[in-house]
Amino acid sequence: MRLPSDLSGRELWRALERAGFVFQRQSGSHIILKRGDPPCRVVVPDHKVLRQGTLRQILHDAGLSVSELLDLLR
Repeated sequence: MRLPSDLSGRELWRALERAGFVFQRQSGSHIILKRGDPPCRVVVPDHKVLRQGTLRQILHDAGLSVSELLDLLR
């Protein structure tokens, strides 16, 4: 499956909240989200369009696959 090429940081933030992450804090343009079980922390840049490599690394850090992300975005 292909990664979405027009995904914003805020859209990814909402999708990660559906996956169990909660807002922890914001430092400049970086949003820090945390999940308790299993423990995990991800940093999402608040950009209009996320680069493919950045999005792929966030998904890796969050333990999500591309298909899981696409389900969360629906």
